[in-house]
Amino acid sequence: MPDNFQQETWRKLCEAVEAIHKSCSIRYSLEELYQAVENMCSYKMSANLYDQLKVVCESHVQSCLEQFKAYPFLTDTDNSDYEQFLKKLDYCWQAHCRQMIMIRSIFLFLDRTFVLQNSTILSIWDMGLDLFRANVISDKVVEGKAVDGLLKLIERERNGEAVNRQLLKSLLRMLSDLQIYKEAFEKKFLEATDLLYAAEGQQLMQERDVPEYLHHVDKRLNEETERLLHYLDQSTKKPLISCVEKQLLEQHLLQILQKGLDNLLQENRIEDLLLLYQLFSRVKNGQKELCTMFAEYIKVSGRCIVLNNENDADKDKEMVQKLLDFKDKIDNIIDVCFGKSEKFVNVMKESFENFINQRQNKPAELIAKYVDSKLKAGNKEATEEELEQLLDKIMVIFRFIHGKDVFEAFYKKDLAKRLLMSKSASVDAEKSMLSKLKQECGAAFTSKLEGMFKDMELSKDLSLALKPYMQNLDVAGGIELTVNILTMGYWPTYQPMEVHLPQEMIRYQEIFKKFYLGKHSGRKLQWQPSLGHCVLKVDFPSAKKELQVSLFQSLCLLLFNDSTALSYEEIKAATAIEESILKRTLQSLACGKPTLRVLSKKPKGRDIEDGDKFYFNEEFKHPLFRIRINQVQMKETPEENTSTTEKVFHDRQYQVDAAIVRIMKTRKTLSHNLLISELYNQLKFPVKPTDLKKRIESLIDRDYMERDKDNPNSYHYVA
Repeated sequence: MPDNFQQETWRKLCEAVEAIHKSCSIRYSLEELYQAVENMCSYKMSANLYDQLKVVCESHVQSCLEQFKAYPFLTDTDNSDYEQFLKKLDYCWQAHCRQMIMIRSIFLFLDRTFVLQNSTILSIWDMGLDLFRANVISDKVVEGKAVDGLLKLIERERNGEAVNRQLLKSLLRMLSDLQIYKEAFEKKFLEATDLLYAAEGQQLMQERDVPEYLHHVDKRLNEETERLLHYLDQSTKKPLISCVEKQLLEQHLLQILQKGLDNLLQENRIEDLLLLYQLFSRVKNGQKELCTMFAEYIKVSGRCIVLNNENDADKDKEMVQKLLDFKDKIDNIIDVCFGKSEKFVNVMKESFENFINQRQNKPAELIAKYVDSKLKAGNKEATEEELEQLLDKIMVIFRFIHGKDVFEAFYKKDLAKRLLMSKSASVDAEKSMLSKLKQECGAAFTSKLEGMFKDMELSKDLSLALKPYMQNLDVAGGIELTVNILTMGYWPTYQPMEVHLPQEMIRYQEIFKKFYLGKHSGRKLQWQPSLGHCVLKVDFPSAKKELQVSLFQSLCLLLFNDSTALSYEEIKAATAIEESILKRTLQSLACGKPTLRVLSKKPKGRDIEDGDKFYFNEEFKHPLFRIRINQVQMKETPEENTSTTEKVFHDRQYQVDAAIVRIMKTRKTLSHNLLISELYNQLKFPVKPTDLKKRIESLIDRDYMERDKDNPNSYHYVA
């Protein structure tokens, strides 16, 4: 080995490194240079070679620093200043990386032997990074200018300008490679982001309406996600997105809800509600606050439907339809916008139960009447499938009601009329409703209703057996008689009424009584004229017609077989029908639509007064042969309504008494407060503490229980 081998070889290598730094051509081939490095390493000159290389590289990096220090300081007004600075820095960094790759390829043997064997020594690439970090970027002036420039560029982009994303990407990658991204850039970047969005949130919350604001937040979140994809480091993702969510959403949760939720729900803004839910799901307590305000909206809107028309009977009739529409709307919002969230489903149920029971008994009554209107014949609105779906929806509303016994009473009364007047649209629909009620409330709830259907079926069989019996007797008159036998306990209670029937009818009643008691001895029959109906054949001068009328209407019309004119008092004496019912009956015959007036009245008018005269209307004309005259029995009178409600309250007293006795029998001794709370657990209808107290007093008077002699607030069961 020549004496000057080391100096000569290093001179050659040093010349090559400097040529790389200056971007000049190298005089020697790369193979020759690689061989030179290998030779030096073979002669144990590695440590010296590494140190000499480091000195040359460091010297070059230090010379780069001066160009950045000389650069003018950034000003807010001139964008080109810092952009030029950043481009210069990026150019310098890219050149440094290229140079280090070239140098490493020449000194690869050194990198793979000496460096690998010494864990404390940096690889040639890492040494290059370390030199750039220590001599260029760690300089406070350069670092400050670089970070400020990057932040200004990002701020411009956030304000809607197009910026050089490639430059941002390259420099931020540089900070990551030099491992100073976090402390040099990220902290300042997040602080700037925080300040920007805090101010923006405050300002836009005042200026914009809620849907606009939500779309802005969504746009901002998408923009920041895009920045992460294009140039920010992935480690920034969590703190950056959290910062945007906190300043634009979390700080304004209640304000957003108070300002806009009711409107969005009222106007059924599905897309905006979906966005609201998605955004609120991103932040802590977002769903919880939304859920609370959603429940409040349901209660307030529901109370308007249930309570606002208390004194308006016509508007009350619309309540159930409004409730169904409202429920459909809320269900759709939960399904489409709130991801069918169980939390929202539960608060919806609680809210419905809360507002629907703010007004006791009436909703239950109106639901029963609504079902009646849908199950009556003549309801052409729906197909069987639609009717079935509607009944399912009604059952959902029914579920929320506390006073189900009120529903039962009105439903039973209306069902009786539908069955007895043959007004039921479909037996299948009736049975379907019955099975739904049975499923919901148990067999005890529907046992009487099922009994009513059984009675109707038995009555049909009875009518079939009656026909041949009548033919054998060869009864004159040719009247077809159909009788419905009602078991008293199943059906609503009807007031017994004595009216004067024509002799033919009385004879037929006697024949039927003999026929029926012959089959079922020991039973007692009580006729109910208020529920009877007839088909009358009438000979008008213009044509013969058949009239479908109630029994009371028949009794009035039959009187005109023997007279052409009768006064109100004469009709009353001849029929013995109760005054209020008689007036309604005559109203339907003489004051209805002109085409349905079988009788004419003097003086003319809508109301029936004492002294009015009635005449057979000989000018009656109608295109149909069989005409149904408005059946007064189908309409509910205020008295009927009151008596149904009173009966429910009366039945409730028995239920309360039974519950008290049941509890006392089990517990033997109980304090007043515990007894009351136990009763609330057991009773399925709303009841006031004062009413419970009255029932307790009543049971004490009847010796079912007694007060404790020393403690009046405690009771003992009396066996």
